[in-house]
Amino acid sequence: MCTKKIIVKNIQVLFLDFDGVLTNNLVHLDQNGKELVSCSRADGLAFDVLRKLEIPVFIISTERNPVVSARANKLNVKVIQGVFNKVDAVRNIVNQYKFDINKTLYVGNDLNDYYVMRFCGFSLCPADSHPKIKDISDITLKTSGGNGVVRELLEDVLSVDFIKILYNVNS
Repeated sequence: MCTKKIIVKNIQVLFLDFDGVLTNNLVHLDQNGKELVSCSRADGLAFDVLRKLEIPVFIISTERNPVVSARANKLNVKVIQGVFNKVDAVRNIVNQYKFDINKTLYVGNDLNDYYVMRFCGFSLCPADSHPKIKDISDITLKTSGGNGVVRELLEDVLSVDFIKILYNVNS
């Protein structure tokens, strides 16, 4: 369900949940208890485009986990972990960087994202999100978590031409 038209020039900052957005919401454990998750490489290119567009990205995760840090480092984005109140975390970032709350975009998938999604100017969720999250999202994506959510956001929702942005092509 789309309740708001979202255009790239109206986005100052992008906030992302990790589990269920950048991952498929599954965790794999090896015999030593080390956690492994699945993320889409298609999203990697999307983060390159976000840097070219100069849209800052923050991963905000309830969990504190080295796998979140590793993925954030690989994507070259800021991460805040162990967050109990995501509204407070977003409010602090908005105030610190002087963003307009109406130009914030949050992508979440589960109930711990509910209030922050209502707080931000725009909200999206993956196709496999909790029904209550789908109900409050401005847009429910076709893509499930961990399968290129950020890529779909940029290409299909914001109509960003990756070739034009990445290679400075005018056609």
